[in-house]
Amino acid sequence: MSRRIALSVAAGVVALGGAGAFALAHAGEQPPALADSTVRYTAPDGDRAGSLTFVTDVTASSGVKTVKVLAWPEGSSLAEEELTAEDMAAVESAVCKPSGEDTARCTYTVEVTASDAASSPSGLWHVAVLATAHDGTTTLDTEAADFTVG
Repeated sequence: MSRRIALSVAAGVVALGGAGAFALAHAGEQPPALADSTVRYTAPDGDRAGSLTFVTDVTASSGVKTVKVLAWPEGSSLAEEELTAEDMAAVESAVCKPSGEDTARCTYTVEVTASDAASSPSGLWHVAVLATAHDGTTTLDTEAADFTVG
């Protein structure tokens, strides 16, 4: 093999290696992904409290740091003014447990008292989710799941 061809091959390997390293670094910066999001609302009945349970699978290559959850009624001001990550910073967190290499199953459960139900508007509600990865990337889904309050 001539010296010129050997240098060209070496340069090509270095260029491909650099492109591969860039692709891997870029893949590490992908925002968290939500999957299989479900919500279940159970109204209080008599002296038995109800509950709201939201479950989602979150995948993040750097790991899941936090998942914030907010239920909001369709007819509220949040329907007109879009929620932001800053709005979600102060809301309650889901409990996340590893369920795969880069995935966590996150569950948020809250008790719904008769008083809570009586003061809540009837109709369609949405669940907003802010997922934050350890590398700081975020995903905000303002309508990750829906439920109806009767």
